[in-house]
Amino acid sequence: MGFFDGILGSRAVQFQSGSASSNAIELTKRQPTVSLTKQGAVHGNLRVNLSWRMRTSDIGGRSGQSGQLFRHPFKLFKPDMVQAHTQGMVNVDLDMGCLYELTDGTRGAVQPLGNLLGDLNDPPFVKLSGDDRFGSASGETLYVNLDHADDIKRLLVFVYIYDQTPAFDRTHAMVTLYPVTGPRIEIPLDERQPQARSCAVVSLEKVKGELIVRREVKFVYGFQAELDRLYGWGLQWGRGYKSTKA
Repeated sequence: MGFFDGILGSRAVQFQSGSASSNAIELTKRQPTVSLTKQGAVHGNLRVNLSWRMRTSDIGGRSGQSGQLFRHPFKLFKPDMVQAHTQGMVNVDLDMGCLYELTDGTRGAVQPLGNLLGDLNDPPFVKLSGDDRFGSASGETLYVNLDHADDIKRLLVFVYIYDQTPAFDRTHAMVTLYPVTGPRIEIPLDERQPQARSCAVVSLEKVKGELIVRREVKFVYGFQAELDRLYGWGLQWGRGYKSTKA
């Protein structure tokens, strides 16, 4: 079970994302910000991706599997990501969402709970591609239409654990931003927070005329309502559920 804000619905939209160069910028505590404006990336669709896999210490790692290779030699050719899926990965359900505030004062949330998937070409100019429950290589993806950057005051991308089982310390999670130009921007969630249920990962905000990406990585023990209070969004939250997939 999880919690969500039943703020507004959304309609489907077709969209494309831009490509990014092969190099990357990792945001850290010492270097927490980067300017999309300075790298000429305040246009097109900014792609924000969440991916994760189990920590090798929780699934045995390759060292713990050496004795099994004689009985199952083809496991040698299975990547860690696939092996994680077969050894408890389905018990971890990380979801990505976004709090938004537009320049006209409109505030809301885009997230899987409540099917609040957003809209790319109309407010809030943010669109969630879907809900990935298995930490696949493609993960979950959020798109931000930066052609409407002047309509966006601030965004906060967050990750939460839907099934209420704290598991951030069991996963390697990464949020990656892919601007249409310049390097991709990586924010790893590598801090061990065994009791945390939600994490504010990264924010986008206009600062002195520049669109700034800021590493947040603030873990909380509650859900979206606690992130809301932490960042002063002022939304009304209620209980919500995700539909069961076959």
